[in-house]
Order: sequence, then structure tokens, then C-alpha cells
Amino acid sequence: MKALKVGIIGFGTVGTGVYNVLQDFKDIEIKKIAVKNINKKRNIENFDETLLTDNPYEIVNNPEIGVVIEVAGGVNPTYDVLKTAIQNKKHIVTANKELLAKEGSELFRLAKENGVIILYEAAVAGGIPIIMPIKTILCANKITKIAAILNGTTNYILTKMGEKELSYDVALKQAQELGYAETDPTGDVEGFDTAYKIAILSTISFNKKVNINKIYREGITKITAQDIKAAKELGYTIKLIALGQVVEDGKVDVRVHPMLVAKKHLLAKVKNATNSIMLTGKPVGELVFTGAGAGAEPTASSVVGDLLVLASELEASNHPLPQAICNHTEIADQIDIGDTFNEYYIAINASNNPGAIGVIGTICGKNNINISTIMQKGTKDDNTAEIVVITERSKESDVQNALQELLKSECIKKIDNLLRVMN
Repeated sequence: MKALKVGIIGFGTVGTGVYNVLQDFKDIEIKKIAVKNINKKRNIENFDETLLTDNPYEIVNNPEIGVVIEVAGGVNPTYDVLKTAIQNKKHIVTANKELLAKEGSELFRLAKENGVIILYEAAVAGGIPIIMPIKTILCANKITKIAAILNGTTNYILTKMGEKELSYDVALKQAQELGYAETDPTGDVEGFDTAYKIAILSTISFNKKVNINKIYREGITKITAQDIKAAKELGYTIKLIALGQVVEDGKVDVRVHPMLVAKKHLLAKVKNATNSIMLTGKPVGELVFTGAGAGAEPTASSVVGDLLVLASELEASNHPLPQAICNHTEIADQIDIGDTFNEYYIAINASNNPGAIGVIGTICGKNNINISTIMQKGTKDDNTAEIVVITERSKESDVQNALQELLKSECIKKIDNLLRVMN
């Protein structure tokens, strides 16, 4: 195999990991690395500083470079840089979930038009192989459901809140000190990162283009130690779940939000920064993929894996990996969160007076909601009681209507939280 010349855009944690792994492969030659700060000191032994440039267009316009590895992240200016690379007939290997979720349709269209491919195994679950298995060995299946933990930061925080009885703020601070969470953790804790990933995963699993802007998204910032404790007493743990499923008439239900997950469920056993993806397909049934979903080495494993497969294919064919070409022409008909059906956990603060539980039951009944569990969690100094309700399967819009009606009742002080339930 003759040496494949590549350029790397982005040289942070993942980019450095990719560089280090590639040192073991003499058939891959790194021609150039684009960085934000060319003067930053690189803690890499015997590193050749002449490889660096602060101009990514130096890479995508270089006729010698055949493959562009993009691990910089973000949409601007990355989108325009990669468009230029594709128009210059360069193959792309990327870990950029935000870019693919927002602009993937146009990039894949351009790639097809220019006879190049985009590989993105690292974009969804770090070191867990999931994209190529769906596109190859699982292509005989009709995948109908995805339920996944796709963000290590939030899973770490929720794990520590459960195991150590920490508050959200304390658990977040601990995650930041250990490097699991950024100084500004918004992308993780508000569910943006997970939403990008489930958009990509749902698109390839259901063979329909999923619109990131139509995905319901809710983060973990409202989860309290009280919620964690109540869930544990009820036989659940709380996880940030990415859900994608085919429902009636071929419509799809794609969303991200915290869920009470029954302790017997496999996803309930996934702890700390680990990721896990459950796929349901026909004829294969249920499959589970679990492993490291982020970090330099796991992500580099997927990036370099894509690159090596591509390199071997380029030796054999002018049209490598046809299964990697995006052929999704149908737009997914995504249902609104209000039209979904779930079981629910509702934490209610009510006056500690006779009849409060009766009011809750009456209002739920009026809105077509059956209660499976209701318990009072003691009283506070202000003579209010914490009441926890678990419902049977109900329509989201009915539950939201019930909550509005409850808040109009004199005995209901506030709704502390509403979470959906996975059994």
C-alpha cells in the first residue's frame, strides 16, 4: 500500500489522540495539521512544528492531500472548510456531530456529487462501533427503536448524584474537576450533544432524514437529589436518554430527556462516563453496544479505524465503500412531544391538608390518566407535603393539561418536576 497523505483539522484532545495513534501506521503520512493557536506549546515528543498551520484552507486546497480528518468541532467555519475539501475531491473523516446533525444533508449531497465519501464513526459514540455496523452487517434489519445513553458527562453526574447522594451542583463541579465536564457544560447538561447524536443515529437507522430542530430536548439541570432519592425508592435510576422510535403510520418519535429507568433495565446499569446504545430491529431483535463514548483514545480509535478502512479501499477501488454513501431522500415525519405516550413521574408540592391526594386523583382521572403509584414523602415546616405520582401510560398532552389544572387548585403549591419513565 502506498502512503496515504492526510491533513488533520483540529489538534485538541482528540486531534492529538489521532496523531499519536497514527504514529504506528507508516502507510499514513500526515502532511499538515490546522490549529487555532500555532504558537501553543505541544507536549508531544519529537513533534515536527513545521506540520502546523493556522489556515485550514492550506489543507483542503493541497492537491497532495487525499483525506481530511476533521476533529475541530463546531459549524463555523468548519462547514465551509469541509465543503471546499469535498469540492476538491477529498474524502472526509470527521467526529463532528453538531456539523453532521445541522448540515449533514448538504455535505452528503456534495460528497455524492463529487464522488467522495464522509466517514463519521466517531461522531455518535466515541469508541463504540455503531455507524458501520448499522450500514453493513445490520442492513438486513428494519430498525424500529433506539434507546441510548450518549453523553458521558451527564451520565457521570447522574451516577454520582445517585451513588453519593450529591446535589446536581456538587456532582457537576466534581465532573469539571475530573475533566468530564467543560467549564461551560451547557452543551452536555442541556442535552444538545445528545440531540446531535440521536439525530444522526435515527437518520441512518430509519433511512429518513431527521430534523435536529424538531427533536424535543430537555437536559438534567432540574434533577434534584430529592428526585434521585424518590426514584431509587420506587425501583428506578435517572438517566439522560436519547430515544428514537418508529410509531404509527411510519412517523418517528425522536427526543432527548431525563427518564426514570427501571433498575432491571440494561441502561440502568450503565454508570459513570460510559455510553450504551440499545437497538431493536427485525429480524435481529435487541442488540446492545456499550463502551467509552468520548475521550482522546476511544474517539481516536474510531477516527483512525475509519481512515484505515478507507485507505485499504482506495487501494482496491476508485469508488470505495459504497455503503457509506448517504442515500436518504425521504424526510422523516417527526411527531411532536405532545403526541407521545409515556409513563410519568410527577413530583408535587401540596398543602398538608385532607383531600390533596383526592384532588390529584380526580384531576388525573378527568384527563385520562391512570395512577399506578402515589406516595407522600413527609411534611415540611411550612405544612406542605411532597407527593410523588407514577402514572400508567398516558398521552403527553393530557399530562400537561392535568398539570395546568393542578396548579389552579388551592391545595397544590407547585409541580417540582415531571419526568418520563422507562420500564
